[in-house]
Amino acid sequence: MPPRLRNPLLLLASYAVYWLLDARCLWLLVAATAVAYALGLAIERALQSGRERLASALTTLGVTAAVALLVAFKYLDFFAAEAAALLGVLGVKATWTALHLVLPVGLSFYTFKLISYLVEIHRTHLAAERDAVAFAAYVAFFPTILAGPIDRPAAFLPQLRAPWRPCAADLAAGFRMALWGAVMKVCVADLLAPLTDSVWADGGATAAGWAFLLYPVQMYADFSGYSLMAIGAGRALGFKVAANFNRPFLARNVAEYWRRWHMSLTGWITDYVFIPLNLHWRDAGRVGQAAAVTVNLVVIGLWHGANWTYLLFGLYHAALFLPLIRSGAFARRKKFRAARWGLPSRADAGRMALTYLLVAVAFVLFRAPTVGAALGFFAHLATAAAFAPPAVAGFRLLYVGFAVAALAWEYVARDRACPLDFAAHGLLRHRAARWAVYYALLALLYTHASGPAVPAFIYTQF
Repeated sequence: MPPRLRNPLLLLASYAVYWLLDARCLWLLVAATAVAYALGLAIERALQSGRERLASALTTLGVTAAVALLVAFKYLDFFAAEAAALLGVLGVKATWTALHLVLPVGLSFYTFKLISYLVEIHRTHLAAERDAVAFAAYVAFFPTILAGPIDRPAAFLPQLRAPWRPCAADLAAGFRMALWGAVMKVCVADLLAPLTDSVWADGGATAAGWAFLLYPVQMYADFSGYSLMAIGAGRALGFKVAANFNRPFLARNVAEYWRRWHMSLTGWITDYVFIPLNLHWRDAGRVGQAAAVTVNLVVIGLWHGANWTYLLFGLYHAALFLPLIRSGAFARRKKFRAARWGLPSRADAGRMALTYLLVAVAFVLFRAPTVGAALGFFAHLATAAAFAPPAVAGFRLLYVGFAVAALAWEYVARDRACPLDFAAHGLLRHRAARWAVYYALLALLYTHASGPAVPAFIYTQF
């Protein structure tokens, strides 16, 4: 199918999906796309005519407008509530408590697409897109508009210019990715959710230790599951969508963890925040590098929302980077190699366990509604009830076994794009054996998804 036919259909489908998700804010997506499209052409024309100052001004205008959208819809309500609280402390009664603005679906994701598009044109790394339909389809691409991954324009736009030929290999690969993503979401994340939700509902008074250890797994299964489904849907349509996770719990330090977790966001922040700041402060040596890392992680924390807990989340991770920067381990990239019987070495296993626990501490800040709630949760971790048997309606310890089995299989398949890419793996080389596994997973999905409504993906709130 040629682009002139495929792209309008893709755009129509993407806008239809967005309309179903958030009909009130479709106009904002369309307006932001139109402004960025026009600015991209204007920036390129200014560069071609030698007017660098005009190109810089237009780029600054576009980036500022995109950031202003984020601030207005994502943070203004928080600032208003905090200002009202401060006035109350000073004895002045504010005429407002909060603005109650609606956060448009996917705003944090598509604004980052628009920013990178304008910046890459200004850096002359990318030509402005002339096809308005193709550009709009890139911004609104329906598999990723809800919660990413954040595709870069230089990687995605050329795919919209190429003709699409349905391919059995792409359909099969997309099916496998979507199937494993759904298994991670429904059979791991959603089965752990009743436990973590109930623990947080009473502030961690009972079974806090279980929630502490299992919430990172729930978050990973939920978000990586969505990402893999989005990547699989894109692959079935003939698109290569950016990878978002690479077995983060194999990380042996927090720097490696962030290279494996939410990679499309961390890569974006690294390219547009960390690298410019690190270059600007390079004369300060490791102090400048530490400052750039801190800003980088604070931006990542606050990207998730306007709450003091997200600020502390970023600062905590930045603190974990300081020993790595001082020792030089921050810049080292040591490839993971399995030791005896395919298992990690004792040293690597210890580092992985320590990194997991450090990350779990950060997830308490991430999950807590307030700083006080996070401190209360940490206090409950030190009590005898922290690891009491969880008595939660609808939760069984078998579900922890599901999670362990899924993570174990991901470890076995760590060198493959999808854990279900096992055509050359032992008995599963045979077509009948592979399809038996697929049908078993589909039956498992049906069993656990046919009850009450499936909980929403966690990252849709961001």
